[in-house]
Amino acid sequence: MATIEFLLNGTPKQCDVSPDTSILTLLRDHLGMKGTKEGCASGDCGACTVAIRHPTEVASAFESVNACITPAHQLKGRHLVTVEGLAQGEQLHPAQQAMVECHASQCGFCTPGIVMSLFTLHTAQQQHPFALTPERLEAVLGGNLCRCTGYRPIRDAALSMAQQPWQAPAWFDASPPLSAADKTAPPADSAPLFAQPSTLTELTKARRRYPDARLVAGATDLWLETTQRLEALDQLIDVSRVNELQQIAETTFQHQPGWWVGAGVTYRQLEPLFEQHFPTFAHLLHRLGSQQIRNRGTLGGNIANASPIGDTPPVLMALNAWVEVANDDGVRQLPLDRFFIDYKQTALAADEVISKVFIPALKDHASLRIWKLSKRREDDISAVLGAFCYRWEDGIMRDVRIAFGGMAATPKRALNTEAVLEGQPLSKSGFQAAQQALDDEFQPMSDVRGSQHYRQQAARNLLERLYLTLSAPNQEVMLHAYAH
Repeated sequence: MATIEFLLNGTPKQCDVSPDTSILTLLRDHLGMKGTKEGCASGDCGACTVAIRHPTEVASAFESVNACITPAHQLKGRHLVTVEGLAQGEQLHPAQQAMVECHASQCGFCTPGIVMSLFTLHTAQQQHPFALTPERLEAVLGGNLCRCTGYRPIRDAALSMAQQPWQAPAWFDASPPLSAADKTAPPADSAPLFAQPSTLTELTKARRRYPDARLVAGATDLWLETTQRLEALDQLIDVSRVNELQQIAETTFQHQPGWWVGAGVTYRQLEPLFEQHFPTFAHLLHRLGSQQIRNRGTLGGNIANASPIGDTPPVLMALNAWVEVANDDGVRQLPLDRFFIDYKQTALAADEVISKVFIPALKDHASLRIWKLSKRREDDISAVLGAFCYRWEDGIMRDVRIAFGGMAATPKRALNTEAVLEGQPLSKSGFQAAQQALDDEFQPMSDVRGSQHYRQQAARNLLERLYLTLSAPNQEVMLHAYAH
């Protein structure tokens, strides 16, 4: 048990909880606040949505998160707002009032989460007014399921809440009292542990001392072990406060311009960089997960998870990304396509952590195309993901890099397929040869997301789609619409 101090709806709180306590459990079981609901317990439905803000960053917006998969200990020094805190006496928050006036609440179970997502939207609009486009609204509400299919009145409520009168409560910009000392003193090696280092040096020392502890950043995948599998997570090292892991720096590495991205940078923080330099990658992020997930999930976490169907590793491989790992002795770098060894096995030593990832900028005349196949358009796990990077030089394909997720035990480059296309002009026969090479170098498995035959055919079809896109560029819009 360890003490966490935070603000809850403007009121300072001190709570003693075990390392694997979620915010949802803290609210409902420890504090008796039942407004936040548990739905899926996996971060899919949004019924448990709450809002969090770093209190020392007054100008920053509240971010929506899934309380069911967010560690309670990460509330330390943060401001947590729940649905109980929005109304001021008899005056409802504009998000609540708009939901009432537009008859947008039916059974009511998912309403608190929807209201909290609208609260974060309203707060952002108040701080920096902007036009609420359908795309922006879809992104805000994309992680909230309405089981009664009341989406039209919910949309109406979102569009009308800006016209509702509202005055921020006195606690809105409040800051919690700072702890005199960190109360999570190092325990015995076998005792429950929640370490929260603030520097990379502290992190690597903790990693060496507790090699069996689990690292937690956004917890969007790790926390399913406790909510879905009911396993105890009693030794955790939280990397979310490590300053060096939060940085994005433009630089040159291996004679390539690009960016070192800290392993703790969230998808939401990556969006501006990707929208400017890798728009197809930015689009993928919106299909990777809901806004609640993008607010929490990190690039380093997606890599360290080593899932064969992780969305970002194939794209990073196609871009020739490198990964830097660190321990108490120093750092080393290696190409990302050498980081994955086998299913859920990586090149990380027991005392190492991922510190940052180098993403090279696209070369002149280079293109990056990414296509994800999943059972739902958004907020779903991939069955197959293909990433294709290449450039044209006098009508010849150069620097061809192709990587797939869902086709092997790890995210994997299609080296033989690349070799077939490298140095060749665009031709149907050339891509047919590439498809044959693809068949020869991948033997995907069958599971609930797709059979081996489906995955093999789907990967072939993505190569076909690339050929059609290149041979008839005007048809790309039609192909894009068909795929979505």
